[in-house]
Amino acid sequence: MTGDHYFTPEPATAAQPREVEFHVAGRQYTLASSAGVFSAARLDPGTAVLLRKADLPSPGVTGDLLDLGCGFGPITCVLASSAPSATVWAVDVNERARDLTAANAARVGAAQRVRVVAPDGVPAGVTFTQIWSNPPIRIGKDELHQLLLRWLPRLAPDGVAWLVVARHLGGDSLQRWLTEQGWRVERHASQKGFRVLRVTR
Repeated sequence: MTGDHYFTPEPATAAQPREVEFHVAGRQYTLASSAGVFSAARLDPGTAVLLRKADLPSPGVTGDLLDLGCGFGPITCVLASSAPSATVWAVDVNERARDLTAANAARVGAAQRVRVVAPDGVPAGVTFTQIWSNPPIRIGKDELHQLLLRWLPRLAPDGVAWLVVARHLGGDSLQRWLTEQGWRVERHASQKGFRVLRVTR
């Protein structure tokens, strides 16, 4: 065993390349993955619920979208495919995850519209029409709150954030906390023990 987590900046675990297949909105995706990133062997169940239950961007959506904690890039690739006129920012602390996301953006023909960066790589002036995240709950409540306090304020005035959180890992308490911070939070859907939260100003 190693000390690696999916939020380790530079995983020491051997890469072990593999592929992950899944369907969203009638399209099949076959993406590269690897050990040392979040949900390396399959589409994470929470991510699957998010992509199935949240309102994917329409083809006419423009501007900047954010995939916060992109992993190997499934949300990034779905957003880029659904909104071909938008720019998708894929943010992750994990270098291997970023490399995989960049490769997968190329696989789906979106390399020119996907910006894969570490958290500090997003220019200060960029705001997002949509933020999507299966947030890293296991970093701890305080760190999770700081993460959301950093990124949610970059939502455009009429923007929307979509979050998925397992109920048993604090989905309901996170909804209450976000409301206490002044956000409008709707439990948009629940499935397989996950809450899909729609967050607006």
